[in-house]
Amino acid sequence: MTETPRMNVESFNLDHRTVAAPYLRIADRKELPGGDVLTKLDVRFTQPNTEHLDSEAVHSLEHMMAEHMRNHSEDVLDVSPMGCRTGFYVLLVGDHTPEGFAPVLEATLRDLLAADEVPAANEIQCGWGAHHSLEGAKTAARAFLDQRAAWGQVTAG
Repeated sequence: MTETPRMNVESFNLDHRTVAAPYLRIADRKELPGGDVLTKLDVRFTQPNTEHLDSEAVHSLEHMMAEHMRNHSEDVLDVSPMGCRTGFYVLLVGDHTPEGFAPVLEATLRDLLAADEVPAANEIQCGWGAHHSLEGAKTAARAFLDQRAAWGQVTAG
């Protein structure tokens, strides 16, 4: 068996067959020239290559997490969906740990469950305002929260 070459993108070096979603893990950490630190978290909702989130649910989760998460942390720079639709990357200013960020994520998802609408889900504020599912986002958030105790376990076993 030949060894897989090391890739520039951290997640391409992760063996997606060995992870056990849902989980929360550090995907990358960079120290900037001025000494500031950026932390990128992998917030994995579904099991790679087995399940994925519906496109409308991903879109709504992105809007809702990006908006609500900033109510719980001033360190949030970005919330980005993964192209594979299994989760999100959260980019933070500062040196964060999954354990330290978990309460922010939990509070955000609880806000999402209480929401009556997807923020900015209209043609003025969004490039595809009709492409949303509040119920799909809530179903995914509920499933993720139901597994709260397992968020720290990235691999099976």
